Amino acid sequence: MKSPLAQVKETFGDKKALVEAVKKFTNEELWIGRTNESKGLAHVSNAKLLKLHATFSKVKEKFGTRFKLVDAILALENHAKDEGFRTRLLHYPVPRLWDMYTSAEKRRARASAGPKGEAQAEASAAKTKAAPPAPNKEKAPKKKKTATEA
Repeated sequence: MKSPLAQVKETFGDKKALVEAVKKFTNEELWIGRTNESKGLAHVSNAKLLKLHATFSKVKEKFGTRFKLVDAILALENHAKDEGFRTRLLHYPVPRLWDMYTSAEKRRARASAGPKGEAQAEASAAKTKAAPPAPNKEKAPKKKKTATEA
């Protein structure tokens, strides 16, 4: 696994080129302006910039805009007519929406796999559950009876 700096140098040449590539996605279609204006994207780590670029590229290629991504999430979650949920999702940044979309897609695929998918889900759930603690077989020591109790 290459370091983020090596990936930046290999793919973009330098950090300035990567920042410019990410800035291309900072329009109203994909971006929610939450960056610190005094620092900007130049002060963001290489790893985060690479992840942002990859996420924005996938979303731009598959959906075009974040609004279409929100519509796809609503369709997968069977909330197409839920305006409150739509409003809440519109306030989320694109990386969070992308994670929600991929998770919903995996859930849908697992559910449509049928009984085999359910059996695999149950098997993985059984593995994650901890076994109950074994009962303590040692008995507590008996109390000595005093003269008044006998």
